[in-house]
Amino acid sequence: MAIRITRVYTRRGDRGETDLVGGPRAPKDSPRIEAYGTVDELNAALGVVRAFNASELERAPQCRALDDILRRLQSELFDLGAQLATPPEIWQPGMFEVTPEHIAWLERTMDACQQDLAPLASFVLPGGGRTSALLHVARTVCRRAEREVLKLMRHEVMSDQPLAYLNRLSDLLFVLSRWIGHHLGEQEHLWERPLLRERQENAPEAKKP
Repeated sequence: MAIRITRVYTRRGDRGETDLVGGPRAPKDSPRIEAYGTVDELNAALGVVRAFNASELERAPQCRALDDILRRLQSELFDLGAQLATPPEIWQPGMFEVTPEHIAWLERTMDACQQDLAPLASFVLPGGGRTSALLHVARTVCRRAEREVLKLMRHEVMSDQPLAYLNRLSDLLFVLSRWIGHHLGEQEHLWERPLLRERQENAPEAKKP
């Protein structure tokens, strides 16, 4: 179906309400708006990742594969936002909804990337390279979206598939951060236990003369 947008502003939201799919209105701070608004924020975060990753395309072929993955995820998140913006009484067969196959694809992608990575011996500190760090930022936005969807589920009866999708997506973003950093030859910084940090800080070579 072709989409044609000729005007962006409508003035209909000036009093703090917005249109849902099908016509109903809802306050902009309602659980439903918070849920799909955070999914929209996650989509924008992935767009930033793609913008920075575009400058790395010549460094490793995996950067192009990462862009393909993120492009698909952005489209799926747009669809998920539409699902969350549709009240239960408006939903009809044929409208988009997250399915177990969407979640299975996330898992297959994760498993394929994991084959290139060594097992972790500690927690990863967000950072490394630019793309890796931005993927960690997207991961935390994804976790917030997951929490917002859970809040919505406490108010309304809805499928648990969006929640499972976001849960798995946050895991994938973590793996992708490690995976692209590995292929770009970036250092992975790991969390150190407090006692170990104290020993290192008090080591003779660490002290100033």
